[in-house]
Amino acid sequence: MLNVGVFGASGFGGAELLRLLAGHPQMDLKLATADTQAGGRVADLYPSLAAAYPDTVFADADPVAADGLDLVFLALPHGASQGLVPELRERAGVVVDLAADFRLKDPALYPAWYGEDHQHPELLAEAVFGLPELFRADLPGATLVAAAGCYVTAASLALAPLVRHGVVEARGVIVDAASGVSGAGRVPKANTHFNTVDEDFTAYGLLRHRHTPEMEQATGASILFTPHLAPMNRGILATCYARATDGRDPLEVLADAYRGEPFIVVSDRPPSTKATLGSNSAHLTARVDRRTGWVITMCALDNLTKGAAGQAIQCANAALGLPETAGLPVVGVYP
Repeated sequence: MLNVGVFGASGFGGAELLRLLAGHPQMDLKLATADTQAGGRVADLYPSLAAAYPDTVFADADPVAADGLDLVFLALPHGASQGLVPELRERAGVVVDLAADFRLKDPALYPAWYGEDHQHPELLAEAVFGLPELFRADLPGATLVAAAGCYVTAASLALAPLVRHGVVEARGVIVDAASGVSGAGRVPKANTHFNTVDEDFTAYGLLRHRHTPEMEQATGASILFTPHLAPMNRGILATCYARATDGRDPLEVLADAYRGEPFIVVSDRPPSTKATLGSNSAHLTARVDRRTGWVITMCALDNLTKGAAGQAIQCANAALGLPETAGLPVVGVYP
């Protein structure tokens, strides 16, 4: 068994990691840290986890506690991982970060999109971008993985094969994506309060959303990204538009690109967030509109599973030489 720690275990992403780790055949949780919840029991904050962790207590986020662990997941807000990763790499075998702290290869993009310089730009070249279906070859043996987030995963899975095969133009690509409210985190905010979100559908982050450069890095396209907040707990639906370059069927290109991928469903059905609930699967479709010359390609996934915790475990499995599907559900919860 591999000994595993989770830093930031009290957030929604951390709780999803604990849920999935409870069913992993080769990973054993030894450490769950949470600054604001330190000293409290996991089962009291998340009764859904009580059967697996009846007596587990959240610990302080001290890197020393990671000594000797085989694997550490970081489920922390953006910016918090940068100061921890250098020391954690000396204490643990593999570090997988769920935040954006090490995803971008160009350090100049951090002040441009996040408003501050990166604390350890020398590590950006070493970090592997964690989206196995597109960058699997980089993962075996990796010791620092920056797992792709929910919006980026959905858009990149829908677009990257089409851009790589020249089915669509790489400039002027449009991504409209809607997320469930859990993507905003566990801490209450005025704009994610039930009374604000219920029966509403809003756009935010116009023109300058910070995940745009990650999408461009992963797809090789120039992208205009508009995110939306939907009144649902979990889920991402990305609808992407790009100019067709030839007469090839984009649905066939996606099907060929993802043939044999255990977590990818390519179908002519329009994808549904509910169909992916609680699973590590992504559902895709695509069409070409010959009347207007546009291709529409879509992806639905669970933002906390394939878009966060499940993706991180899938990356860790690949990095450590385990079966990539270990501990990860492929079937959604329905109804």
